[in-house]
Amino acid sequence: GPAGIMAAIAASTGSSNVILIEKNSSLGKKLLMTGKGRCNLTNDCDLEAFLQRFSKNGQFLRDSFKIMFNSQLVSFFEDRGLKMKVERQKRVFPVTDRSSSVLRILENELKKNKVKIITDTGINSVLVKDGKVSGVLSNIGRSFECDSLILATGGVSYKNTGSDGEGIKVAEALGHKIVQLRAGLVPLIVKQKFIKDLEGLSLKNIRLLFNAGKKKVISDVGEMIFTKNGISGPLVLTLSCSIVDFLKDGYHVNCSVDLKPALSKDQLLKRFLKDVSDHPKKSIKGILKDYLPERLICTFLDLLNIPHEEKISHINRKVREDLLDMFKGFSFDIERGESIDFGMITQGGVSLKDVSPKTMESRIVKGLYFAGEMLDIDADTGGFNLQAAFSTGFLAGLSSIS
Repeated sequence: GPAGIMAAIAASTGSSNVILIEKNSSLGKKLLMTGKGRCNLTNDCDLEAFLQRFSKNGQFLRDSFKIMFNSQLVSFFEDRGLKMKVERQKRVFPVTDRSSSVLRILENELKKNKVKIITDTGINSVLVKDGKVSGVLSNIGRSFECDSLILATGGVSYKNTGSDGEGIKVAEALGHKIVQLRAGLVPLIVKQKFIKDLEGLSLKNIRLLFNAGKKKVISDVGEMIFTKNGISGPLVLTLSCSIVDFLKDGYHVNCSVDLKPALSKDQLLKRFLKDVSDHPKKSIKGILKDYLPERLICTFLDLLNIPHEEKISHINRKVREDLLDMFKGFSFDIERGESIDFGMITQGGVSLKDVSPKTMESRIVKGLYFAGEMLDIDADTGGFNLQAAFSTGFLAGLSSIS
């Protein structure tokens, strides 16, 4: 992945004997999936704002970001011919909108630096002599001697990309504490069955409000998408970790979608009544087409038992108010978060207490380094996790040859 590739690139700037061992048949399988295949490389926010995205563990990354932060990462790719662009919420993407463009630059750099790449090979164990790394034993029985070893095998999310947690087990076997692994940035499963009728429908500029019990706990504006059994999208994924925590604590969690956050209910009512006055012969469905996607209109009308072709002039005041209430608070209950197999990232990992933030070296085994999602660091969507992977990989690579 990105951490391991960048670690190999950094190490090869000062060593002619760098080997990159890859479990898959090719590099960057998970990288190709990031940002819906567009690769949200990093975020253009400042250092302090960046660190805050990683909550209490953010300070661990300060030294990594001193060596390679967002501007240096962007320069790395632009100096090699791949221009970047900044989009909403300061998200940085390649101008090609293709993750494959990013991977191609990385692979070319590995080739230029003469890094030896061994594919279709996993690691079963790390060989240690007198408290220092001496080599690794592969899953095909082949051993490799080394002075330094960087583990960057990822977490346990998206296992079909090779992130099956084996590297974390190896770290644990060497005496490193592992903070409990769980899914991060996951879709949420909804109890109500009508959700399946909205599968694939994307909504922009909406406000999500989550209530745990009687308490309003989280509210934010952004984008979401309905899945076959729940909700996902940038806004949902960002809030999912907190929601899953409330569910685990036994709270009943309700989600309310404000489809028109820029308008108050009174403003919406005035606009709606004007449309009713101007078009009294239109059907309720016809009037609502100026407000909502058709599939959402059908769901609303079905939930309120309103015939789709009922003339708007036949709709009484109570029903109109119920309809507008749904505009400002389309409500459903959250059953659970998706399993870790559906998580975009893994929360937990190798405890930061066992790793030096200045070098990424293990405090338990000399010559052993960690990078990327193996570490107990995670943030929400927006390019933050990928930057952390590149930065920790780069620092680990440089440290391994110093």
